[in-house]
Amino acid sequence: MKELNVGILGFGFMGRAHAYGYLNLPLFYDPVPLRARLHSVCTSHRETAERARALLNFERACTDYREITEDPEIGIVHICTPNKFHKEALLSAMAHGKHIYCDKPLVVNAAEADEIARALPGYGGIAQMAFHNRFFPATLRARELVEEGFLGKVLSFRAAYLHSGSADPEAPLKWKLSREMGGGVILDLGSHALDLMDHLVGGFESIWCATAIAYADRPAADGSGRAPVETEDAALMAIRLRGGCLGSVEASKIATGTLDELRFEIHGEKGALRFDLMRPNWLEVYEREGRGGWQALDTVQDYPKPAAGFPSPKASVGWIRAHAACLHNFLDAIAQGEPAEPSLRQGIRIQRLMEAARISDREGRWVDLREMGA
Repeated sequence: MKELNVGILGFGFMGRAHAYGYLNLPLFYDPVPLRARLHSVCTSHRETAERARALLNFERACTDYREITEDPEIGIVHICTPNKFHKEALLSAMAHGKHIYCDKPLVVNAAEADEIARALPGYGGIAQMAFHNRFFPATLRARELVEEGFLGKVLSFRAAYLHSGSADPEAPLKWKLSREMGGGVILDLGSHALDLMDHLVGGFESIWCATAIAYADRPAADGSGRAPVETEDAALMAIRLRGGCLGSVEASKIATGTLDELRFEIHGEKGALRFDLMRPNWLEVYEREGRGGWQALDTVQDYPKPAAGFPSPKASVGWIRAHAACLHNFLDAIAQGEPAEPSLRQGIRIQRLMEAARISDREGRWVDLREMGA
């Protein structure tokens, strides 16, 4: 079995989550699609890079992403940096034929997404977005039911991804609230909700959006006083599908009392589906012709082979398990030499949807997604 060296760009929260997958994949899947070795790690500061290297026994630590993206010994590049730094790393990795696993969002705006799109025809690697919410057993089952025609014609849908970390006016202005760094709740939480709804119902035709900033300023992250807030804390999007169906997507970091709450409901002419990430072990289904009302399907850790039954398929599922399944999907595509989904093209599509939402918010109008090439 071929072994590929892995380089991880960024080793904050998401870099650790991606590394977790490699450390645990042999326990979750038997056999693994291919052997991969954590080889190099890159962060913006030498001391943090060295700490990461020592923590997981990486062979090398560096502070220049090109030491990874241009290294012929590296086969797989993970992009886990703040959003602002995605584009250059992506273009470099693509130019050097690396397989790429990119955290969301792809980049920070549609213009940068267009640059990635222009580079795609010359790219020979396999790439995937880390839209891991597709990979819970419940959301995998939801996709199966949609494809089987369980819903019939979709009549309406709603999704919400809610956090509460910015409800406190004294929460500091970290990079996810910085426009310069590519922050804002649309790119952060909205990207996940938009991708999941696009995956399950598809056919987006136009979008309308309004946003809100809860507090005009916050404590600066470096402790130098207060700084103005330039990106949205909350966004409400209305989406019209081809054929007229209307749905909504909400993203908020000021939803007091919430934790990591991604919810959706999809209503069709024959039935309905609903899911709540805080109750990830069940997909709720409703059959219009049935007599039992809503029913909860226990999906827990019921992943298809080659999932190895670890943890037990009867045990409750966790957030990190979906990341492992998402990574397995990527590595299996490399092993099979087949395109991975969700692909960079899907990342570009979601970027254009988010750009349309921001145009709508700014101009106060519905935006036809054909304007955005989405």
